[in-house]
Amino acid sequence: MLSTPERNQEPTWLVIIRLLRWHKPEGRLILMIPALWAVFLAADGKPPLPLVGVIILGTLATSAAGCVVNDLWDRDIDPEVERTRDRPLASRALSVKVGIAIAIVAFFCAAVLAFYLNPISFWLSVAAVPVILLYPAAKRVFPVPQLVLSIAWGFAVLISWSAVTQNLSQPTWLLWGATVLWTLGFDTVYAMSDRSDDKRIGVNSSALFFGDYAAIAVGIFFAGTILCLAWLGIVIQLHLVFWLSLVVATAGWVWQSVRLNQQDLPNSAYGEMFRQNVWIGFILLAGMIFGCLYQ
Repeated sequence: MLSTPERNQEPTWLVIIRLLRWHKPEGRLILMIPALWAVFLAADGKPPLPLVGVIILGTLATSAAGCVVNDLWDRDIDPEVERTRDRPLASRALSVKVGIAIAIVAFFCAAVLAFYLNPISFWLSVAAVPVILLYPAAKRVFPVPQLVLSIAWGFAVLISWSAVTQNLSQPTWLLWGATVLWTLGFDTVYAMSDRSDDKRIGVNSSALFFGDYAAIAVGIFFAGTILCLAWLGIVIQLHLVFWLSLVVATAGWVWQSVRLNQQDLPNSAYGEMFRQNVWIGFILLAGMIFGCLYQ
């Protein structure tokens, strides 16, 4: 954490980087991964490179906008949470007006990229915006706000898949289900580090909702992810390479589920497991790409 003098000396461009969370790439990558899963699977492992570029840039712009919106909603709550009190809007390193302006620019960039897509994908992109805007509010009124975030993550699959095929089929929804369950799993893990602060402040999280059964819930979410991905692999007849990647992912999720049941787990372990899911996602992406190419 930066001390007050260090924060005052920080250049504005670096403060904006922190607002967009670009100094923490794992959070940006973990949204990009399901979008890449979808675009490669829908295109049988060989999507047009310009489309891949649009998907990558679109997820970066969207996640940036989502981070700023979240921080605008939580600017008076974040100072009460150890993990978030140094965020630019919480620490008043940036004003609300600047935050709103940056969010508008990020959404504008995402919109420009969305115009590259076909009408179905474009309107799915539009439909995702209210979910992104309202997710922070869900923490105040909905007992499992991570479900709202998971639905927002699911739009990455629907938008990217339809950008290739111009339709949504059974495999699309299987991948959507896997993404929603995976997101529920890793974001519940992430929320477990904030349980004491969230309970004191009075905001909701899946970690608080499931309480002593949070680790079991995470295991169930990961198991559901595995089942959806396995079903998807069968439906579209992916090569053995995909199944090997799924075995590696399953081993990673089982290990995390077992570790979550340990007593006195340090808070740093939850962030570590969150970052491990980025690697698991990329392993699965490699398996999907080669699983398509070697069909």
